[in-house]
Amino acid sequence: MPLELRHVCPLLQVFDMPTSLAFYRDTLGFSIDASSSPGDHADWVQLRLGDAYLMLNTRYEAHDRPATPDPARVAAHDDTGLYFGCPDVDAAYAFLRERGVDARPPTVAPYGMKQLYVTDPDGYALCFQWPHSDR
Repeated sequence: MPLELRHVCPLLQVFDMPTSLAFYRDTLGFSIDASSSPGDHADWVQLRLGDAYLMLNTRYEAHDRPATPDPARVAAHDDTGLYFGCPDVDAAYAFLRERGVDARPPTVAPYGMKQLYVTDPDGYALCFQWPHSDR
C-alpha cells in the first residue's frame, strides 16, 4: 500500500512571534488553528489559510531572546522558500501591495509558473505561484 499524504505543514523558527503573526495572520490572512498559549506571545502556533498550513515556533525562550535578530541567522534563511499555490497571482500582488508589503510585480519563470515573491519578517522567501496560461 502506498503512503497517503494530505498536506505538508512546515515549521519555521521565528525571532518575534507578535511580528510574525502581524505578517502571517494580519497581513496575509492566515488564521490560528492551534497555539501553545493564548495571545500573540505564544511560543508555537499552527496557522492555516485555505489548504495551506504553517507552524511558527519562537527561536528563543523569552528570557533568552537577544535584543535583535542575529544577522547571520537571518541571512541563512535566504535558502528557505515556501511555495503556495495561488490561482490569481495578480490579485495576490494587488492584495499584498494594498497592505504595504514590499513586493515586485509577478513574473513568469522559464518553466511556465507565474510567480510573486515576498520575504517574511525573518527572511524566509514566500512565493505565490500558478501555471501561466500564455505559454
